[in-house]
Amino acid sequence: MLHLHNLLRWVVLILGILTLVKAFMGMTSKKPFANGDKRTALFLMISCDVQLLLGLLLYFTGAWGIKNIQNMGMSAVMKEAGSRFFAVEHTIGMVAALVFVHIGYAAVKKNIADNSKFKRLFWFTFIALLLMVLHIPWSFRAAGIARPLFPG
Repeated sequence: MLHLHNLLRWVVLILGILTLVKAFMGMTSKKPFANGDKRTALFLMISCDVQLLLGLLLYFTGAWGIKNIQNMGMSAVMKEAGSRFFAVEHTIGMVAALVFVHIGYAAVKKNIADNSKFKRLFWFTFIALLLMVLHIPWSFRAAGIARPLFPG
């Protein structure tokens, strides 16, 4: 399950970058908002939702979430960087990113000017991607937090 969660992060990041680029291009070129633009944002949202479900499954059944809090106690988890990252920081940061992805997608469904759709999609996706990049356990992070770039 962890390997699938790790692998899916690349799908989410690629779709996020693609959505961001398409929104930026639409914003700067004043082109009409097309179904393809909406579809890219939809695929980003769906992949984030699947990633959230996998993450919640890991949080409630894996060693770094609830089990770790039950074994160590919350105060001990908060004192240890690796445990705190997965029990609190990663979880809250990624849920916040998911909220921004959903708000961005909701904006493209509204009956507003195309340029406004592109702007809202761009900024909400940008904030979501920033949160994601900051809360991914990259391989260069501190010991206890770092995970390999590719599973296996």
